[in-house]
Amino acid sequence: MKIKQNRSEASDKSSLLLYGRQWIDEDDIQAVVDVLHSGRITQGPKIEEFEQALAKYCGARYAVVVNSGTAALHIACLAAGLKPGDEVITSPITFLASANCVLYCGGKPVFADIKKESYNINPDEVKRVIISKTRAVIPVHFAGFPCDMEKIKKIADNHGLIVIEDACHALSAEWEDSDGRWHKVGSCSHSDMTVFSFHPVKHITTGEGGAILTNKSELYEKLLLLRNHGITKDPDKFINKDMAFSSDSFPNPWYYEMQELGFNFRITDMQCALGLFQLKRLDYFTGRRREIARMYSEAFRGIKYIKIPVEKRSQKSAYHIYVLEIDFDSLGKSRSSFMKELRNKGIGTQVHYIPVHTQPYYQSKFHTKWGDCPNAEQYYQKCLSIPLFPSMSDPDIKRVIHEIKGIIK
Repeated sequence: MKIKQNRSEASDKSSLLLYGRQWIDEDDIQAVVDVLHSGRITQGPKIEEFEQALAKYCGARYAVVVNSGTAALHIACLAAGLKPGDEVITSPITFLASANCVLYCGGKPVFADIKKESYNINPDEVKRVIISKTRAVIPVHFAGFPCDMEKIKKIADNHGLIVIEDACHALSAEWEDSDGRWHKVGSCSHSDMTVFSFHPVKHITTGEGGAILTNKSELYEKLLLLRNHGITKDPDKFINKDMAFSSDSFPNPWYYEMQELGFNFRITDMQCALGLFQLKRLDYFTGRRREIARMYSEAFRGIKYIKIPVEKRSQKSAYHIYVLEIDFDSLGKSRSSFMKELRNKGIGTQVHYIPVHTQPYYQSKFHTKWGDCPNAEQYYQKCLSIPLFPSMSDPDIKRVIHEIKGIIK
């Protein structure tokens, strides 16, 4: 597939290589301009068009797009029926939204430690922290690597739990089950709902945006209500029939009903037009991410003080980020000084993530502490995300490799 690169995206040796960024081309820009000319810039046809294309790509029945990945997580929890006092298990190595969405519903996030080799939530730890108040589990496909959904689904079924996949890193990722069948993340083959993010550093972008995918019609209908103030304008769903219909049995054209306490989490047609054109190039974007990851892995494999991410044969990672584990103590450098040296050479890096259970809010409200999730904490001390985005050139990649090796040596 030929990709037209916008001039602003071209590599520049003098500019800072960020750890991630969007790739917008002229077709994307024109798609947004066309919507601006159409007069339907919100609540128009592009929203449903994007939802249908996204559901088809992932192999799910339904998609509901919203204005952020955080909003998607929030209403997914509400649609699942979470209420005050319920507990939800998630990973400590994630962005805050994966846990905060539970708080928005009055529930309590509980953290299950990660596996050392995958950085994803450990199903055995999930099983260990389940109690009678546990209502759901939110596995996070960290860095684009799918979690062990087969085990998680089995545990959830045995305890009557809802499964909401946080796939904000994993659009286009795939995994193989024990019978040799491949599943695309987002198909909801082993979950009730899957959540995506379209932030500018993600695989495709709508500027800001998110989506919830599901195969269950009752969840889909509830998500639609929650996205838009709890309002329906569908005559077949009206409750107050005497107000909704005139004496000749026709629905009153102005009438609507608020049936849930919903939110204004709507996304615009401009954003969805951008998302549609981005989605057409998703497989190319992912392929390029995987090429870059292979180049990194070949370059850093066997280097002292460095551990590279490992992709199992049963996984096809979407490589949202490429994380090195660096033994800074043995290297005799602090992580901050390492990052500063790279930045001075034009290479930006990031830390993904500070374990959520070590944040002051969680420590004060839920009495979480250092030591609760030792694998996550050990990972945090060494992790460093290096630049990875599809518009990186081969010289960009070689420069990153050269500068990191130079500091290590």
